[in-house]
Amino acid sequence: MEITLKKLAEFLVKAKINTYASTDRMKIEPERPDFDELEYKEENLSYRDSYCGFFQAPGMEVVRLKNRPIWTMAYSGGMLKEFQKDSDFAKQVFNFLKQALKKITIEMPFRGPKNLKTGSWYYTNEVFGDIKRFRGHEKIFFKGKEVFSQDYIGGIVIDK
Repeated sequence: MEITLKKLAEFLVKAKINTYASTDRMKIEPERPDFDELEYKEENLSYRDSYCGFFQAPGMEVVRLKNRPIWTMAYSGGMLKEFQKDSDFAKQVFNFLKQALKKITIEMPFRGPKNLKTGSWYYTNEVFGDIKRFRGHEKIFFKGKEVFSQDYIGGIVIDK
């Protein structure tokens, strides 16, 4: 890999804040039909977030250096079953999720902070590992009741 882990973490923070967590994000032409994809580029680095679905929207993020994958993260989960028919509530949950994702740090460049509380909303994120290899789980609670849950795994790509 021709990039330091610190530079990768810094890039991930910028990319994530400027894609899904952004209020003015722009979808791009997807590489795969029926997927939504977001992209961020800076010099010879590019980031792509590719997901499908709404209430449950599994997906994958890829960072490329000179068009070669160097880091990935897969995620899966979403709204708990009892809330999967309420689009308006789901949009509120996703808006709070975006607030949490904007709190991403260089030390933990995966999802949001360990905890975030805003009014009736509460976000938790537990992660094991580091940027090289990690797994985590995030949840959102509304008025003390769990409404969203998602797992994620990832790390650097080591080619032959």
